[in-house]
Amino acid sequence: MGILAVSVSAIVVILGVLTGKPLLEMFLTGVSLAVAVVPEGLPAVVTITLALGIRAMVRRNALLRRLQAAETLGAASVICTDKTGTLTQNQMTLQRVWLPAQEITITGVGHEPNGSFEVDGQSVAPRAYPDLLAILGTGLVCNNARIHQDGEGWHPVGDPTETALVVAAYKAGLNTETPGQIESEISFNSSRKRMTIIERRPDSLTAHVKGAPEVVLERSTRILDGSEERVMTDADRQRVEEAFRRMAGGGLRVLGLARRTLSDGVIPSDEEAESQLTFLGLVGLIDPPRPEVPEAVRLAYAAGIKIVMITGDSPETAAAIGRGIGLRIGRAVHGNELAAMTDDGLRLALQQDAMFARTTPEQKMRIVALLQENGDVVAMTGDGVNDAPALKKADIGISMGIRGTDVAKGASDMVLLDDNFASIIGAVEEGRRQYDNIQKFVRYLLSSNMAELVAIFINIALGGPLILLPVQILWMNLVTDGLTSVALGLEKPERGIMHQPPSSPKENILNRVGIITVLAIGTYMGLGTLWLFHRYLVGGYSVELAQTVAFTGLIVMEKINVFNFRSLRGPLPSVGLFSNPWILAAWSLALGLQVAAVYVPFLQTALHTVPLGIRDWGLMLAAAAPVFILVEGYKVARWWLRGGIWGQRCSHRQG
Repeated sequence: MGILAVSVSAIVVILGVLTGKPLLEMFLTGVSLAVAVVPEGLPAVVTITLALGIRAMVRRNALLRRLQAAETLGAASVICTDKTGTLTQNQMTLQRVWLPAQEITITGVGHEPNGSFEVDGQSVAPRAYPDLLAILGTGLVCNNARIHQDGEGWHPVGDPTETALVVAAYKAGLNTETPGQIESEISFNSSRKRMTIIERRPDSLTAHVKGAPEVVLERSTRILDGSEERVMTDADRQRVEEAFRRMAGGGLRVLGLARRTLSDGVIPSDEEAESQLTFLGLVGLIDPPRPEVPEAVRLAYAAGIKIVMITGDSPETAAAIGRGIGLRIGRAVHGNELAAMTDDGLRLALQQDAMFARTTPEQKMRIVALLQENGDVVAMTGDGVNDAPALKKADIGISMGIRGTDVAKGASDMVLLDDNFASIIGAVEEGRRQYDNIQKFVRYLLSSNMAELVAIFINIALGGPLILLPVQILWMNLVTDGLTSVALGLEKPERGIMHQPPSSPKENILNRVGIITVLAIGTYMGLGTLWLFHRYLVGGYSVELAQTVAFTGLIVMEKINVFNFRSLRGPLPSVGLFSNPWILAAWSLALGLQVAAVYVPFLQTALHTVPLGIRDWGLMLAAAAPVFILVEGYKVARWWLRGGIWGQRCSHRQG
């Protein structure tokens, strides 16, 4: 816009001087053109609109850390999301225990340690099952969480999965036992997929291990069968694997637990402590999906957004939960399988709606990078320190506000205040609304500036006096246009905004349709302004009156034109005349300011205006009416064709 302004102004000044016009007059004309071309209020309007949009996103539990992230989020074509706490409620409850001797169901939900233990539907006493006490005891020791009670009930502290193990142990009465001394801890991470605690008691030193079932099983050589500890056979391993697949296929998050008694009483190396384990069994935890997530998933697919689940859970569990909430899962890819894939293989998996389980941080980054290479705008969720690189790599990094680490939040563009996937989709809708609204006021401002440019340029070619003074153009661009532009930025989402495909990152904010719209409307308003000006000049009126009529007439046309841009896709009734009270207030205030500019003495002096009569206002309204009537008529015809005939054909095809 700056290059265009300088170029046009220079050409006009040079041509005017060469044709014999005074240099000062042509300089003022050049300034007028430069001011007319550049929408001075645009940077302020964009900033204010994005800031107001960020405030609206906070109300939808999405906190943006930079202004531009809102527009990028609205263009997101892929959301890579984890499962636990984002798609699910992150309220783990231990529901089933598989032991080599039997399978036990635990009732009760929440963090209150009340519930019963059942075998084949019959309630049993947990103390009668030493293998049950052993696995719950290891779960209690190999743990960094706890629960405590106050006047309002029981409250968890720590990881929800570990909290569920503590609650189950308390239900069995293990909270009354004196804990041993913790000698050391080998922490869990995404590579090891296990955690070990070494506990010392007066008569023993024991390594307690919990983690991914396949990892714990691989390191086990013995098994606890009832009260008997024996060597693990291949048949035992097959039974464990079958139980694991069955539990995971039912949507349970499954952990394997094991222990090893260190007879010499000396703390061994990490590798030695986690080898030759005695396998105790499997625990299945249920984390119910958030009730609002299925509808959010459906809305995301309707909006053309692909959802890729990337989780540290088992493939079977993740796939069962994903399908239950409506995710399109064509195949489940384990982290080990992903590590062996070529880029072409990964592209094929993504095309087949793959979900990824047991992944590492490096694999998350690889998935994001490959999606970006394919031209997608990628949003990525994460909560841990290890997720920071992938969050930074994604176009939109989304960290969890409740369970997210400070490192993850620092690397992200958006913080999800309630850790809820549905809030991401709400933020996408808000981002699309902001992008639409930016398009609306950019087209509105540029059509106004095009009108000024056409009127001034043609008037110069005709050899007439200045049609608009620089101060009048500044008044239009900064005062009257600025008010209505900010109000356009507050428009609500249009009907069907989440049934449109994401905008292409290669698409200009002023696309071909926008350019045609700006040129067509701007040219009409410019010619209308020129007609008003020369009609008064030819009629023998003063130049001051002709300038005032042209100045005021253009503002009236611009204010009527603002209603053309309240909707990009449909006629005004599709959004409702009164749905945005701010636009009505700004419209009234802008016209009120122009009336003041015409009739208030000190503004008359500043803006070089003279009073207008009723006939003048009627003529200006007559020139302005087609601006709305013609555009609205075109929108109604297009809306009827697409929503009527075209829509019926689509419905018939789908039926």
